[in-house]
Amino acid sequence: MASAPCSAGHRELKQSRRITVACLALLVGLILSILHSVAIGPAGLSVSSVWHILIEWTGISAGDVSALHGRIVWELRLPRVLTAGVVGAGLALTGAVMQSLTRNPMADPYLFGVSSGASLGAVAVIVVGVGSGLYALTAGAFLGAITVFSLVILFSLQRGALAPGRMILAGIALSQFCGAITTFIIIWEGNPQATQSIIHWLSGSLSRARWESLGLAFTVFALVGIITMGHAKALDAFAFGEETAVALGVSVHRTRWLLLVAGALLTATLVSISGAIGFVGLILPHAVRLFSGPSYRRLLPIATMVGAIFMIWVDTVARTVFEPREIPVGVITAVIGVPMFILLMARSKRLVSM
Repeated sequence: MASAPCSAGHRELKQSRRITVACLALLVGLILSILHSVAIGPAGLSVSSVWHILIEWTGISAGDVSALHGRIVWELRLPRVLTAGVVGAGLALTGAVMQSLTRNPMADPYLFGVSSGASLGAVAVIVVGVGSGLYALTAGAFLGAITVFSLVILFSLQRGALAPGRMILAGIALSQFCGAITTFIIIWEGNPQATQSIIHWLSGSLSRARWESLGLAFTVFALVGIITMGHAKALDAFAFGEETAVALGVSVHRTRWLLLVAGALLTATLVSISGAIGFVGLILPHAVRLFSGPSYRRLLPIATMVGAIFMIWVDTVARTVFEPREIPVGVITAVIGVPMFILLMARSKRLVSM
């Protein structure tokens, strides 16, 4: 009888070591991805030169570094690469949280209309002329995101409980509605400059990433990440249903709304910086779960690092493959995400619980 607990403890220890090794490997991979991505571009920098530039410009040591190369790294490439990492990590984090709260492996901010609402909110700010600054766009995106998602929740309630199938249908419908309004705005506005900004939100791009936007994105991501990790056990409980979560001492309504609002804030912030980027929050958490298992204490850190590495390389491809033209990031994530989504649907035993 004593061998069973020992065996279970041994498996748990082995799993923990495996996850720790995976996290360390991903952390090294993330650092190497940042250095290599910063080096790739028309200026033809090497990884070693990027490293020397970072060391010298931080004041740790002095060396013979070109001022032009230094400006390319610090003012153009590094803030964009780091922003790509934060965007990928944030989308993966939000997708994982929504999949737990709704008990639906197909959940993500895009599917439930959060990204579409955030895009519409940012576009409305541009068109109305309230301002095109970072904080004005973020406020408009957050208002749009939280409004649309609140409507999705409202339409999805069935006898006081959330119905995952109804959430998907409501999210798709409201996403289409937001897209129709945005298209109407583009036609009605007829301003080439405004139209270009609107297309930015619709297709996804990191070309406008700067240190200011990176600071805002990282601050919100760190705040939401701390809140989410603090509720990892509650997210595990949600996977077994609301009744089980209540039995385990989870305040279901407070926790759900706290995490949903935090996810909407993070999504709105990312959309205001990078535009709407689909499939990242849907595919990556589900794929990582196959390796990490269902525990959110393991899933969340791995998913965020995988999301960061994935988005860094997607953006690198977007800005370099057809140089000097730049492909929208959302196009590449869709090209990668659609086949993976089809595979995910084929493998899933429980797509939607109507």
